[in-house]
Amino acid sequence: MGEDGLHVVFGTGQVGSALAAHLTGLGVAVRAVSRHRPPTLAAGVDWRAADVTDPEAAAAAEGASVVYQCLNAPYNQWPERFPALQRGVLAAAEDTGALLVALENLYGYGPTGGRPMTEDLPLAATTVKGRTRAAMTAELLAAADAGRVRVAIGRASDFFGAGVTGGSTLGERVFGNALADKRADFIGNPDLPHTYSYVPDIAAGLATLGTDARAAGQVWHLPGPQTVTTRALLELIAGEVGHPVAVRSVPKLAVRALGLVNPMLRGLAEMAYQFDQLFILDTSKYEAAFGAAGTPLADAIAATIEWYRTRPSTP
Repeated sequence: MGEDGLHVVFGTGQVGSALAAHLTGLGVAVRAVSRHRPPTLAAGVDWRAADVTDPEAAAAAEGASVVYQCLNAPYNQWPERFPALQRGVLAAAEDTGALLVALENLYGYGPTGGRPMTEDLPLAATTVKGRTRAAMTAELLAAADAGRVRVAIGRASDFFGAGVTGGSTLGERVFGNALADKRADFIGNPDLPHTYSYVPDIAAGLATLGTDARAAGQVWHLPGPQTVTTRALLELIAGEVGHPVAVRSVPKLAVRALGLVNPMLRGLAEMAYQFDQLFILDTSKYEAAFGAAGTPLADAIAATIEWYRTRPSTP
């Protein structure tokens, strides 16, 4: 494995674009694949247009030694659209014989009662999106067990960072609101510890899984900033913006009621358990294998605030 050969990144969203840039910085040959050309792309990255649900899309990975699955589906259409996206990337990896590095979230575990999440936990999801994620994981592992493909899975929590505005609980309605001197919107209890993942750390972790032979055949929790309470995180944001940041905690019942008419909120409501209990991602397995990693939380917050300050007026 290592850094030789072509690395193909499927998906040019926040994580996919950051991963392509990180790999390029390592001196790796990188191709990014998406339906539409991203507005920005790191210098030296080759871009190909493809819809992975089209059987012909596997050709976009021609020559790949490593394929990365960083695609996502609209949040309110996960069960309908996400599995097909993964199958397209899986087919590309099978056709080329490439290692498949898949980015996953933590939905498949389901509620853990506050127990820190480790890679050996069963996938016991109780929600629609959680069961979808667990089934997608099972599909990858079955393909690997059958010898059809080599797989390394990297999991991360709710992410934040430059470019993250919507689609995350730690996006516009937290960082944008804080800069505008508005209350930050959250669901659940802000005084409970909650792991948040920083996009550059996710990208670096995925790159490690794609360039270190020890990663293949296993699930890894990707490193990131230290876990603190959401309120403590907001205090760091307040220090960067220069004024206190109040919290507006939206009651779970209110989210569910609004979800009756808003599909996005309906999808969010079923995942609210993550903010009603300790939500801690244990990354010790990764760090024991590959070394200490992850950006200090204060530095990650400062960099994210700086991006929000200098971003274009239209996100």
